[in-house]
Amino acid sequence: MPFDPTTAFVSRSPSGIGRRSLLRGAAGACGALALGGLPAPSRAASGPTSETVLRIADYKALDGLALEASGQLPTPFRSQFAEFGSGNLIVEAINAGSIDVGSSSEIPPAFGIAAGARLSIVAVVKDDVNWQVVLVPPDSPIRSVADLKGKRVGYVRATTTQYYLAKMLGEVGLRFTDIQPVALTPAEGQAAFEQGALDAWAIYGYSVPFAIRKGARVLVTSNGYLSGNYLYLASPDALAEPGKAAAIGEYFLRLRRAFAWRAANLERWAQVHSAAIGVSAEIDLEILRKNSRQRDLAPITDADVASAQNVADTFHQLGVLPRRIDIAPAFDRRFNDILSRPLS
Repeated sequence: MPFDPTTAFVSRSPSGIGRRSLLRGAAGACGALALGGLPAPSRAASGPTSETVLRIADYKALDGLALEASGQLPTPFRSQFAEFGSGNLIVEAINAGSIDVGSSSEIPPAFGIAAGARLSIVAVVKDDVNWQVVLVPPDSPIRSVADLKGKRVGYVRATTTQYYLAKMLGEVGLRFTDIQPVALTPAEGQAAFEQGALDAWAIYGYSVPFAIRKGARVLVTSNGYLSGNYLYLASPDALAEPGKAAAIGEYFLRLRRAFAWRAANLERWAQVHSAAIGVSAEIDLEILRKNSRQRDLAPITDADVASAQNVADTFHQLGVLPRRIDIAPAFDRRFNDILSRPLS
């Protein structure tokens, strides 16, 4: 999920439905599922136990809530969730050794690797891109991306918005310097857009339907420009511990079940999710039904590696990433078997 970088993370607080198992890592009575397919150094003889602690980074009302709503909690290991505001912070926490596993867009790992962070990319979340768009005012004469030349365009620096905006401009022969780019937080961008200080606004998430309801027009969506990939990251130290590696595999299995439940129960998920984030269930359900795809967890492919490399190269070309990196060595496919097998 694209967010602004900040400097701290907070523990999850009670909200939504029955969040108690997110607040206290719980040990379940059920046995762990088999983890066949892991390399020998990461295979635990009996899988994760109630003594295994897995420290999981999450965002507000995202994967932890899906696990609970779908009945995938408690886990047979102690799952300790912490709520973060950005993927940048999750990369920092994994590098510092305070978090074992968490997700981000394709962008924070590239910046982390460039800075020397220790992290492994172990799975790929496939998610929506329809709600990452370029908006223009309702009476705007702008009808195409080419019309953005010389215009004031708001975006969120070092996020997916900067990436897809650069790709859209490049497709019509424009560079980032051919517009008047204005780097803003989502809240700043909303205020500037509503006050007429921007000619266009590249933005994501719930800002989009709210702006549309106030009359904004979608110039173009990021469908075809963004991969829809979000990366699950893990600490190399956690992967080296058989118990934690087995717990990550179990966690991924449960996430896959939770995402399948979510996709099959959109109305129920909208009720749960909207209550947790404080928007109307109607708006939440509208977004879910118009998603380019429902959230899913997938094994790593060569195309996923190429996509992440393309993102890193684009930010280097934009002068935002300080040096070119080779991101392929950060990918670890040890969980591909778990992520490929039929769900039970």
